[in-house]
Amino acid sequence: MRIRELPVVARHTGPHRHQAAVALLFLLPALLFYAVFIVLPVLFTGVLALSTGPRPGLTGMTFAGPDNFTALFAPDSSFLFPVLTNTLLYAAGTVVLTTGGGLVAALCLVRLPGQGLWRTLYFLPVVTTVVATGNAWKHLYRPDGPVNAALNAIGLDSVGFLQNPSAALPAVVVVQSWASLGSAVLILTAGLTTVPRDCLEAAALDGAGPLTVLVRVTLPLLRPALLFVCVTQLLAGLQSFALIAVMTGNGGPGDATDVAALEMYRRAFTYGDWGTAGAAAFVLFLVTLVITLAQLRLFEPGGGDA
Repeated sequence: MRIRELPVVARHTGPHRHQAAVALLFLLPALLFYAVFIVLPVLFTGVLALSTGPRPGLTGMTFAGPDNFTALFAPDSSFLFPVLTNTLLYAAGTVVLTTGGGLVAALCLVRLPGQGLWRTLYFLPVVTTVVATGNAWKHLYRPDGPVNAALNAIGLDSVGFLQNPSAALPAVVVVQSWASLGSAVLILTAGLTTVPRDCLEAAALDGAGPLTVLVRVTLPLLRPALLFVCVTQLLAGLQSFALIAVMTGNGGPGDATDVAALEMYRRAFTYGDWGTAGAAAFVLFLVTLVITLAQLRLFEPGGGDA
């Protein structure tokens, strides 16, 4: 019986190889794009992280080993605190506010008529440029701006949102979350439409209240959409640069809003310290990878019970 099957296998080897070659040919443009714009920059960043030199060119660099990483975590370095701490707080605030707000908005929208119109309105801040968003909120946050006017109207004192070091980072986190809310609403609304009505009706017939149905039925079935929102918002928060640069200039007041991407930019393009900038990029990559893997583990079926 095995002797009869051998010619069949041999006969289909040629077409399979041809199909694989054709598939690889179609994938070649994407692979070249990935190699040029992802792989090569990552490799070059690794070279920078292990080198020192006056400019980011291969001819002007000398091998430094782990010295750049050691400098990042030296006692007198500001990278671990406040830069990396601010980055983690910024990313955590963005994930919590965007995911929580997007979930609440999505649960409301699925019960309203004209969902397409509401999703479009929520999505408008996403397509607005960061410069426009940052400048608009800078005006709203001014000491004599509309936000403080509303606080004064209800008897509260004015707040220096971008002038007070303790308020600056939360103020920018709110703007980042507001600007990203539309994408979360879009994803979560689409996820809610895929939740089987039979499951919701069966839970209601068993006597489960709305909160129990939400926690026990809706949220577990919404895990893929929640995971996508959490991961994308985490990446946006950890890599945030433009919004903070527009709203606070240079991570101010002081170093209250100084985050990793802004610190890397400043070390490379202001001080010409390309080695520590590359090392900081690799540290941020590792932090992002660890947190993302933890999120993937948490959102696995049964992951939250482990």
